[in-house]
Amino acid sequence: MARPRALAAAHLLLLLLCCVAAGAGASPSTDALRRVAPRSVAGGGLCEQLLLPQGYPCTEHTGGDTWFINSPEQSLGYILADNGFDVWVGNVRGTHWSKGHSTYSVHDKLFWDWSWQELAEYDLLAMLSYVYTVTQSKILYVGHSQGTIMGLAALTMPEIVKMVSSAALLCPISYLDHVNAGFVLRAVAMHLDQMLVTMGIHQLNFRSDMGVQILDSLCDDEYLDCNNLLASVTVIRKGTFAKYDYGWWGNLRLYGQLHPPPFELSSIPKSLPIWMGYGGRDALADVIDVERTVQELRSTPEMLYIRDYGHIDFIMSVKAKDDVYVDLMKFIRVKEGWHSSY
Repeated sequence: MARPRALAAAHLLLLLLCCVAAGAGASPSTDALRRVAPRSVAGGGLCEQLLLPQGYPCTEHTGGDTWFINSPEQSLGYILADNGFDVWVGNVRGTHWSKGHSTYSVHDKLFWDWSWQELAEYDLLAMLSYVYTVTQSKILYVGHSQGTIMGLAALTMPEIVKMVSSAALLCPISYLDHVNAGFVLRAVAMHLDQMLVTMGIHQLNFRSDMGVQILDSLCDDEYLDCNNLLASVTVIRKGTFAKYDYGWWGNLRLYGQLHPPPFELSSIPKSLPIWMGYGGRDALADVIDVERTVQELRSTPEMLYIRDYGHIDFIMSVKAKDDVYVDLMKFIRVKEGWHSSY
């Protein structure tokens, strides 16, 4: 059975783009982004709200904020900027910072007619092409959570991987066979996504009255972990890391086969340096699933395992710099030829 299309929630789609190495190129995928002029900081965007008050120069395009909401000492975006990197913060459709469309509004059904596959194949391609064209340099890709599932899928595409010099993935997700987050499992069991789409609801705001009611219904068990709201944008797939399932007839029409084709992780070039950080208390990116992802890659990534870290700790921990980012910076220094004593 085909799963419903996208159901978006607040600010949980994370990825980071950092330009570090030489290169050149252009792509027609940047056309849409080029037509969107950088927003004035007077408009109350990311720059005015978070970066300029901290004394960091900033040009507003359209970007997310998650990499900056921890303290400047513990947020990776600030740490990279402090060390001389040109930091580009990516964002995808459906979040607070990305609700624009040339034709549709957020109230139109077709505005939400997409899945995370489109985020990888179109949104990420457009962002990387845009940065690659503007900077004339290859890109170090850093992603967390959905930023990793998008990144892994995108890096199987030759037109994308040619623009990337290396990749760092925090809490990498591709397979989700061993998810144990209670909120996620209950949401899947009650077919929350299908129920909401049937009701004509395509965006679930957990601060709204309906969002609070749904949280109450899902979180009335003292043993459920409802701190992980990634459930609302995550689809559990059994055994495959594959493209969107349109059902048998839809798959035959679009793919020429009954089942959607997988994203072949083995097609990611062996020469691409990859770093992965994952935690022993991650209820979404389970250790067993991470290990399966690694086994399917042609190369052996550099791995950082932190036994007591959960899914959000890699972004929000008050010790993220010492626990995570020091190791990540060592990887960057070696793979990108970055000369620093960090």
